[in-house]
Amino acid sequence: MKLAITGPTSGIGAVAFSKLTPYFNEIFLVARNESKANKLIQTLSLNDQKKVTFIYCDLTDMDTVVAAAKSIKEKTTSLDVLINNAGGIFQNKEITKDGFEMSLAANHLGHFLLTHHLLPLLLDSPSPKVINVSSEAHRAAKVDFNDLNYHHKKFSSFLSYANVKLFNILFTKSLSEKLGEKGMSAFALHPGVVKTNFGKETSGIFGFFWKLAAPFMITAEEGAKTTIYLAMTKIDQKFSGGYFKKSKPIKPSPQANSKKMRDRLWKESEILLKKWL
Repeated sequence: MKLAITGPTSGIGAVAFSKLTPYFNEIFLVARNESKANKLIQTLSLNDQKKVTFIYCDLTDMDTVVAAAKSIKEKTTSLDVLINNAGGIFQNKEITKDGFEMSLAANHLGHFLLTHHLLPLLLDSPSPKVINVSSEAHRAAKVDFNDLNYHHKKFSSFLSYANVKLFNILFTKSLSEKLGEKGMSAFALHPGVVKTNFGKETSGIFGFFWKLAAPFMITAEEGAKTTIYLAMTKIDQKFSGGYFKKSKPIKPSPQANSKKMRDRLWKESEILLKKWL
């Protein structure tokens, strides 16, 4: 069994990576910071360390996403599980060198592109699985498909985050819908409100509520449980495309179930990423 995971150097990603490694024969650790990655790898047993390959990738830089997929393809002929775990909330509007709003790039476009280029490997597995880490924040989404990069409307860090977390679920449903007949399973999940560095730099009303919530947050170990469950468990295909919380399928927002929205998101993502697809 072979696994690739993005954003595994901190928080729930680090926990999921460490707990899952013993159960896989080969693991691709996809991250920006090689030093952090190596420190994490060194916490594993010597036997498990040999299974892990660091793959450099900055999900906000699409050239590196394509290069990362190419590098994984050169090292293996199949992939059983892809965990799109990386993500973040950005306090201020930032535009990447590729012209994308930072949150859109880091949370959705980078993973859309990486998954696209890894599909040949995944579809060579007898039971391929893609797991996308979303959030209950998706319920607050207000999407304007005509201005995904905030060229015209006022930027809101929380709304931008809510939108991309909705996109994670819509993308999951599209993967299941388009590739289910080829054996693909795809799942989205809410990890819980986890006490990590995530969100600590945020100010304004979201930052205020984040500080209020701090005493009630769960540990990264708790937050990683649903990711680990989805990666390790054989789940009935009827739940493919589903949204999970506390290792159980739950109903996402009505928007998350919209075929019109998921089809539009897929189309817009292909248009934005045309150069790299």
